[in-house]
Amino acid sequence: MPRTRRLAAGAAITAATVLLLPGQAHAAGTLRISKIWYDSPGSDTGANTSLNGEWVQITNSTSTAVSLKGWTLTDASRHAYTFPTFTLKPGKTVTVKTGRGTNTTTTLYQQRGAYVWNNDKDTATLRRANGTLHHTCAYNSTRHDYNRRR
Repeated sequence: MPRTRRLAAGAAITAATVLLLPGQAHAAGTLRISKIWYDSPGSDTGANTSLNGEWVQITNSTSTAVSLKGWTLTDASRHAYTFPTFTLKPGKTVTVKTGRGTNTTTTLYQQRGAYVWNNDKDTATLRRANGTLHHTCAYNSTRHDYNRRR
């Protein structure tokens, strides 16, 4: 059964990051969106470094490798990233960055030239290759604790 987690990020969550809090723990052995960094540090200049400053992490806490080929990661506006041939090993996390770059075993790039994740609220949705919902993670924050200065 898909697991939906709605997370409210606020002053207790620093640097504009959505985390799974201790009271929201998932059952052992899941593949889930584990973290969203939705507001890249500094000004939103649109430069590749800034675009890669926003990202989503997906964690495989199962004991089995999971092929993500054809899976999709979308936001509420339906910007969709389709995973290439990629296997997430047991106990590992992959970071999906918005901008351009060369994919590795720990980081994938959406190859976009524009931001995806809204700075105030959005929903990340992970779907299997057949289109079925696997996991969602939402945030709704005014980021009172976020400091745009470096």
